[in-house]
Amino acid sequence: MSQRYRVFIDGQAGTTGLQIHQRLVNHPQIDMLNINKAQRKDAHARQALMKQANVTILCLPDAAAREAVALADEVGARVLDASSAHRVEAGWVYGLAELAADQREKIRTASHVSNPGCYATGSIALLAPLTQAGLLQADRPLAINGVSGYSGGGKQMIEKYQQAGTGFAAYGLGFDHKHLKEIQAWSGLSSRPIFQPAVGDYAQGMLVFIPLNGVDGEPLQLALAQFYAAQPFINVHELNQLNDDSAPYLLPEALNNTNNMELFVFSHAEQRQSILVARLDNLGKGASGAAVQNLNIMLGLSEETCVNL
Repeated sequence: MSQRYRVFIDGQAGTTGLQIHQRLVNHPQIDMLNINKAQRKDAHARQALMKQANVTILCLPDAAAREAVALADEVGARVLDASSAHRVEAGWVYGLAELAADQREKIRTASHVSNPGCYATGSIALLAPLTQAGLLQADRPLAINGVSGYSGGGKQMIEKYQQAGTGFAAYGLGFDHKHLKEIQAWSGLSSRPIFQPAVGDYAQGMLVFIPLNGVDGEPLQLALAQFYAAQPFINVHELNQLNDDSAPYLLPEALNNTNNMELFVFSHAEQRQSILVARLDNLGKGASGAAVQNLNIMLGLSEETCVNL
């Protein structure tokens, strides 16, 4: 009989928490520990469940996540944090399993794992292999543009977007988006990139774009393809490849409800101009799917189990 594990989601009522719960209720080796609705802010009740759980998943605002970690540490609970509070903190393992050859082992043995941000997942997946290979210099000035479904900012952004009643909206214009620190740190960049996010008139799905001048696309595509050749959730397309069913468009919703990510390189050889693109579901590989993947790794289970809806 296979071993069973107990998981508590602290913040289950939020967008990410709900999607993690939807995945885990079907997990063959996990039992969910649920808190009474009236006790969701009760520190003692939450800590009691943390003590019972093999892993506690935090789906909370940053400040609340820090407070929850203090509760978890008091009882020696393992934590997977879906907030942005600990993504560049010492003592935490960054939960992008595909980042390096030993990243899965670090996640498996860690007591504290930080789940990556959605835009950061696409940006880092594109940039880290290229900086490691020396194809992009760490101090190269970069601009990153992204568009997400309006679910990407959680309940408050969903409400604001729906009230605005517009088809497209840019935000993060203060050069201080919360994903910037982890993008710079885990991409191996010494120079802070400019990052411009936006939301479109659809619920979920994401495209991340990084334009490059003076760079040939062929070695970039080859380096990405080699780096991710053995990764089950990442598919690197051939140079300048678009799917026939959507060309000439690259649609953001193609991977919705999955933990998959697609990487593209588009290039104009004569002009030596290239565009790197990542496509993922901001609620899948960008949040809840990745969290379940990390949870599976932490528990020594098959990482593909229940990562998709």
